[in-house]
Amino acid sequence: MIQIKKLKLIDHQQGLCLFEIEKDLFLRIEATALGVFRIRCGAKNKIDDSLLNPRAKERQELLLARNELSSEFVIEEHKKNSQWQISHGNTSVELQVNPFAMIFRRDGEVVLKTTDENALIVDTEVDEEAWTINFALPKNDHVYGLGRTAGAYSRRGEELFSDAHDHQYLPFAWSTKGWGLFPNSLKQVRHQVGIKKAPTIYQLQIHDNSLDLFVYIGTVADIFNQFSASLGRPGQPPLSAMGIWLDQIDGQSFTDVLEQAEQLDQKGFVVDTINLAPPSVFLFQDDKLTLEWDTERLGDVRQFIADYLKEGKHICVPSWPGVPVGTALFKDLEDRAWLLLDDDGHAYRVSTPYGEVGILDLTYKDAYKFWESRHQQLLDNTDTGINLIDVISIPDHINARQGETGAFLRQLYPLRLEQSMYDAQSYHKIPKEAYLRREALSLNSPRYTGLHLQHSINNFEDIKSLLRLHLTTQASGVISQTHSLLVNTNSSNLYLRFLALSVFSAGFSLVADKQYLPDQFDQKTQEQIKVFFDLRSRLIPYVLGNIEDATRTGLPVQRMMAVAFPDDQKAHKYEYQFLFGPALLVAPILDGGNEVEIYLPEGEAWWDVNTGIRYEGGQVLQYECDVSTIPVFGREGHMLCMGPVLEGLSKFNTARILDQVWLFGMPLYNPVVMRNKIRVMQMQGSSYIKGFEGLDILQSSGLEVKRRGAEVRISRER
Repeated sequence: MIQIKKLKLIDHQQGLCLFEIEKDLFLRIEATALGVFRIRCGAKNKIDDSLLNPRAKERQELLLARNELSSEFVIEEHKKNSQWQISHGNTSVELQVNPFAMIFRRDGEVVLKTTDENALIVDTEVDEEAWTINFALPKNDHVYGLGRTAGAYSRRGEELFSDAHDHQYLPFAWSTKGWGLFPNSLKQVRHQVGIKKAPTIYQLQIHDNSLDLFVYIGTVADIFNQFSASLGRPGQPPLSAMGIWLDQIDGQSFTDVLEQAEQLDQKGFVVDTINLAPPSVFLFQDDKLTLEWDTERLGDVRQFIADYLKEGKHICVPSWPGVPVGTALFKDLEDRAWLLLDDDGHAYRVSTPYGEVGILDLTYKDAYKFWESRHQQLLDNTDTGINLIDVISIPDHINARQGETGAFLRQLYPLRLEQSMYDAQSYHKIPKEAYLRREALSLNSPRYTGLHLQHSINNFEDIKSLLRLHLTTQASGVISQTHSLLVNTNSSNLYLRFLALSVFSAGFSLVADKQYLPDQFDQKTQEQIKVFFDLRSRLIPYVLGNIEDATRTGLPVQRMMAVAFPDDQKAHKYEYQFLFGPALLVAPILDGGNEVEIYLPEGEAWWDVNTGIRYEGGQVLQYECDVSTIPVFGREGHMLCMGPVLEGLSKFNTARILDQVWLFGMPLYNPVVMRNKIRVMQMQGSSYIKGFEGLDILQSSGLEVKRRGAEVRISRER
């Protein structure tokens, strides 16, 4: 066990400083952006990128998009107190010795610091070093992020392991106090967040050959932005992902699900994308290494591609790297060590509803190249999504070809699998567009859209649980998540409340089982469902604009109150409200009644979208509405741009995506809308807006709107 007792500055150059702790052990601090401190500790050849071998560099790039250093640090040494202060803009980290401590400041105020004792401990007496870093956690400091949960939003009191599937973990933690943490490791990371035996300590333990920890200091918006930049911005999903989906059910034929979609279309519930159920539509040949379309399931593949992957309904197809046991190919790949193997060198076999399979080892470059390139060929010039079916559970005794095993392999494998599928879809597409639908979280989740939930809804508590899963996932660095309308049609009240909430999400799908479909209701309920479907189609420009905005800022589409209003402590108590993009506050009714208590965040005014009434922020409303609507409030200074009612995405006019704009008070901000070309300028108390040509403007009370050619002037009534 090693504790830091001395620091000797041995190198200082642009954006980094290097301290010697003792022989062969070094502390390196880097600036990758303003307010971002990268803390690395270990042997010199483990923490200096220029000394890494090619394989280590490749693995590092799997998680990081930004390795370059930022501008010069300002370093001040206080020899008398054995202290260094490393400043970067308005942020700094202070290093102390005897005892060792790190103190992070913003504008001179302490934001985050390590504990007074045992701040950083290195255990070199295990197979691989264990790095333990302890941060002080004041009683009023809540920790958010760290993955998907239906429990408390604050993760205080929890112990999480990065490789445990039931923890649904993501490696990003943050606080409204102005700090965020990202442990950059593919190995096992343990988080103890103010657990019972140490309630005022946030302990991180990383089992890796070096410590690599990103510390973000800034506003919550800054922290999300910098975390997203560190990992890599998500790609934009194609327009085809934004419509209504229909999920094929197990055992249903392709013909049957097409007929189901056609029947829904005829009744006014237009389906845009059909998501095919498992098993994979790409089959390994029995005796040679190739993948081909499943012609038994899809029929004439050329016709299938022409009708569904290029012209007709959009299709999302399932894929999975499972090689059937008992085939000549399975034996050949087992002998070549192209499959994941157990300690005895035998292929790891997984039982599925469709037979026993071995798992193609995608950590091996030749297997990865084959898997990716073959999907590129099969999907070439098509507009389709990929559905990654099933979670691959990898026990400790399973090994990859190059020795990866245990927690390392459990985190590395899904990362490689998802990356291969994204690259196969986006190949030759500029800008890159792909839709990778999957349910399991991985270290890749913040980088790709398409995360989805299958969550059965039998009562209002189930809706609350789903909403919590949505908000906690998106508070962990994932910009969006969709879900299925897996709600029984026995209760029209439950269905309509859930559908209204779903309209204000990144997307949702119907399930091709009669007990879940909207055409099973009475005519009056069906008409109300169509109202919500129409509203969803009108919101597509705003939803896509939200996702485009999220890819630039890292802020999610659905923002829990702590994300959207970090300084308003009262708002944090209203856990089922959320900000949908920057402009809309949504407060769903999640019980059998017609009333909900709503808190309007302080510091700005809010406009009731249903009534047009303006309310000052900082107040609580007892709000009543029936199942024909949902409480939504527009944020003053913002606008909501909406498109026309569409009968499916095939009617979407990319040349004219909008037909109406709602003003929430005097416009101060550019609106969030796909391919945004609307600009707001302020002059002499009025707003001048370009890009409103031909749009119907719904103005707030107290405003005067005048059109001047291509420009609209909005001013207060005199």
